[in-house]
Amino acid sequence: MPTIGLSELTREQVEELCLLAEETARKHVYSKIPKKSIETLNITAEAEGTRPMNLAIDIDVSLKRSTTQSFNVQRTADEAVKEAFKTAENYLREHVCHSQK
Repeated sequence: MPTIGLSELTREQVEELCLLAEETARKHVYSKIPKKSIETLNITAEAEGTRPMNLAIDIDVSLKRSTTQSFNVQRTADEAVKEAFKTAENYLREHVCHSQK
């Protein structure tokens, strides 16, 4: 993720950022693979530090054995991570410190 000059985020804002990233990733996966075909979907987003902030997004998805359609699970997970990072970056840009010198 590119470096963005930020004001200090509150704990609540960091939690909101992580939840937003998780929701975005989940929506993306479900837009590509039907819920009924998914056995397991675990998504975590964790933020560490403040300056710089490191955001890690992990997606674990597995399909039911009875799924007859072919899905590229790895590509879908990779795309979901990219979408989650875009959403997180947009969230962070809304909290940019505009008074930098």
